[in-house]
Amino acid sequence: MTVISAKRNAKRRDVVFPIVNTIILILLMVITLYPVLNTVAISFNDSLDALKGGIGIWPRVFSTDSYKELITDPAIYRAFWISLSKTVITTILNLFFTSMLSYALSRKEYVLRKFITTVLVLTMYINAGMIPNFLLVSRFLKLGNSFWVYIIPSMFSCFNMIVIRTYIVGLPEALVESARIDGAGDIRTFFQIILPLCLPVMATVALFVAVGAWNSWFDTYLYCGSKKNLYTLQYLLKMKLASTQASSNAANTSADALANSVKVAPITIRASITVVSTVPILVVYPFLQKYFVTGMALGSVKG
Repeated sequence: MTVISAKRNAKRRDVVFPIVNTIILILLMVITLYPVLNTVAISFNDSLDALKGGIGIWPRVFSTDSYKELITDPAIYRAFWISLSKTVITTILNLFFTSMLSYALSRKEYVLRKFITTVLVLTMYINAGMIPNFLLVSRFLKLGNSFWVYIIPSMFSCFNMIVIRTYIVGLPEALVESARIDGAGDIRTFFQIILPLCLPVMATVALFVAVGAWNSWFDTYLYCGSKKNLYTLQYLLKMKLASTQASSNAANTSADALANSVKVAPITIRASITVVSTVPILVVYPFLQKYFVTGMALGSVKG
């Protein structure tokens, strides 16, 4: 009887666990998706109606005025191109230089690898501050009001270097040894042997770099605030939101005064800006998802 009851309890657990697990995952999915759907709904809702609140995951009064307010500005397209160029170039150069240095510091025969790694890691904990960085980039390097101010300071990341180096160290040493027996040098070994095996971690790092570059706006404010043709999309949208907020604050709090002062309310323009800023990353993510998941899984297994 004990064996039979134990089997019944095991079968019951086998049935209960998937049900409970499914319910928990559904709740997490709803909690995660609701703010996104709510933001999209507000962005497509009429501005004056949105001020009443209570909008769920579907627009109560459908309107595209907030998007028309954005896309009718020619500066938006120029800023979009600046942000796109900045993100692509920064991601490519960051991966290139960071991965090459990671490979060099992963080689045990390199005498200075521990010293250089220690110096680079210290930069993650010791920072001179915003003012010295501004003086270095703008005055000493002469990168102020230049497109290269978006690229050169972002070509290397110590954190990304540690991630890639740790992944390379976990690769079989026999691969490098066999390549050297065949007469391959370090450069050929890196590009033909190591780099193809690093696609999962490279995709993970690429996503981190791309998201950071795309969402960055403070560098524009700090270094290119006086040059409009170098405005990034994030900075321009932030300025547009600030101007809309200022226009609405200048008016009275009544709906009639707001309708006469601004075309769209800050609540809908904020939601539409969020959607416009998020869509490009959502479009890119599916192409990196396979490598991203693999890289995260390998990293969790290796500890």
